[in-house]
Amino acid sequence: MKITILDKKPDEEDEIIIKCGELDEDLRMLLDRLKNHRQKFNFQKDSKIVFVPLTDILYFESVDDKVFAYTESDVLETKLKLYQLEGEYLNNNFFRANKAVIVNLSKIESLSPAFGGRFEAVLKNGYKVIISRNYVSALKTLLGL
Repeated sequence: MKITILDKKPDEEDEIIIKCGELDEDLRMLLDRLKNHRQKFNFQKDSKIVFVPLTDILYFESVDDKVFAYTESDVLETKLKLYQLEGEYLNNNFFRANKAVIVNLSKIESLSPAFGGRFEAVLKNGYKVIISRNYVSALKTLLGL
């Protein structure tokens, strides 16, 4: 793969051009990351609406019919359901770990096998997420394991 970076004129907009014979899964993931890098979500916190970049979110969790997003420093509530987040809003960098959690793959620090065919993911903030055995094979495929 060849990568070329050119200087632009001051009045030109930033532009990315991809030349390829076939748009494979790796390129799709790269495009998703580029498109969603600056995407922000709106959340509720203390009766305010807060905007947070998608890249700052460690994981989403459903608790008592409410969905929360966790960052390194905050817990924020969203009106969306996990299935809505998973289907419409999240890129390939997010992964359904179990029926109540969607985790940001780029925030996983380590993975280790757990009892019953499950995995345990340790996130960058030290929080541990159990990856149910129903989702382990999909995770391995995503990570190339």
